[in-house]
Amino acid sequence: MELIVEVLMITTGGSRIAILSEQSANLLGVHSSDRIKITCNNQEMIAIANIAAHFPQNRIGLYEETVAALGVKEDEKVKVQLAPLPESLFNIRAKLHGERLLEKDIMAIVKDVVERHLSTVEIAAFLTALSIHGLSTGETEALSRAMISTGKTLSFGKGPILDKHSVGGIPGDKTSMIVVPIVAAAGFTIPKTSSRAITSPAGTADRVETLCPVNLSINEIKNVVAKTNGCLVWGGSLELAPADDLFIQVEYPLGIDPMLLPSILSKKKAIGATHVVIDIPTGMGAKIKTRTEAYALASDFVDLGKRLGLNIQCALTYGDQPLGCGIGPALEAKEALMTLMGGGPPDLREKAVSLSSMLFEMVGVENSRAMAEDMIDSGKAMKKMREIIAAQGGNPAVKPEDLPVGHESAVMRSELAGKVLWLSTDDIVRIAREAGAPKEKGAGVVLHAKLGGTVHKNGVLFEIYAERSSKLASALELAGQLSPIVLSKKPEEKMILDRIPEKITREKTFMLDR
Repeated sequence: MELIVEVLMITTGGSRIAILSEQSANLLGVHSSDRIKITCNNQEMIAIANIAAHFPQNRIGLYEETVAALGVKEDEKVKVQLAPLPESLFNIRAKLHGERLLEKDIMAIVKDVVERHLSTVEIAAFLTALSIHGLSTGETEALSRAMISTGKTLSFGKGPILDKHSVGGIPGDKTSMIVVPIVAAAGFTIPKTSSRAITSPAGTADRVETLCPVNLSINEIKNVVAKTNGCLVWGGSLELAPADDLFIQVEYPLGIDPMLLPSILSKKKAIGATHVVIDIPTGMGAKIKTRTEAYALASDFVDLGKRLGLNIQCALTYGDQPLGCGIGPALEAKEALMTLMGGGPPDLREKAVSLSSMLFEMVGVENSRAMAEDMIDSGKAMKKMREIIAAQGGNPAVKPEDLPVGHESAVMRSELAGKVLWLSTDDIVRIAREAGAPKEKGAGVVLHAKLGGTVHKNGVLFEIYAERSSKLASALELAGQLSPIVLSKKPEEKMILDRIPEKITREKTFMLDR
């Protein structure tokens, strides 16, 4: 059947969708969510059909992604026919029934995801099956390899190529902004690609973007690394393991994360890394709550790394509270610069130095901790950070005080004196996001009280920064309802930390950020 193209100025976030009238669908034998093959000028593609009751019978509506993929124009004629179901659908159904998948089955699924042959519902079914039935070691390896082979890869020449990655889970973790210049200043190559925030107040890319551009092409990244030994860039547009980004879009609304291991290590392999430290924050304020869970995850990382030819070491790090004091893109970038200049919060410096020294040990450096500390104390790490900022198109002379934070601010004070007995990282995250982070770079929270610290009556617990008065008011209202910091003169005087049912309904926080 020939139909006339109607370009719909709508994007879907990646899916290739075509709109048909009920009459055209009936003539083609197409049901909603069936595949159709569209052919034009010797080019063809598969799209997912949506059916509209009052759409013109002789036309086919194409979303922007579909138009770009096929290279058609408004009012151009295309040939449309029913396409067979993808083979990968039968593999997804098998996993839903708890069957183990072969390497070729997993490759078929990942390939169809990348080529946009699967609908969001079908991808959701696959991820749900993984969440319920789990992945064998062989399936995890096959999934990682499939995600690598269906995307681009980078090579920086002779190794070692170092990298550091956190599984996420605690706010304020701006460690990568310190580790990368430390390692690069020591003469090692460390091309750091990172994500933007999904559920947190800031991802590494959001933080670095307050200093310099992060949306670089592959060639630009290679040039930056050639000049400086390192980079701090957003990985979302590089098509490194692109299936992962499509999986994450579906994982987030479902509130599940069955792809943690292949998601992280496929991108590490694609960037050319040879030695990787995986940071696993562990504690009541983190994604990973117990040491038992953390040890199991670390073992899986090391094993999968060996299978993929990666040298992996895992660090179980303190995750009972936010790292440092600033939470939000600009606030965290300021704190990272302060740390590189020899100041900053002690816990942030300690974690950055420890992770850097682990990387140095992995490549045979003696006195690795002393080297990491010297990179900061001598000013070499700060100099290297300025080189990276300049190479990525930012101002190398930037100072912490140059970074603008929200001009709307307010202080939350304590009604009594005491020590900080408990701090809810989930609530701090909610307040920072309510203030506008990460979209509004100057928004966020600065903690003045952390676990074990002493607070006087009417003392400052935390400050809230926002770029709009309405956002500040909303964050203040939420902070008053949540009361995220609990004080007590003695632990036994405050035995009830919270009540259920609560005076307000709290959503259970789902942490997905990489």
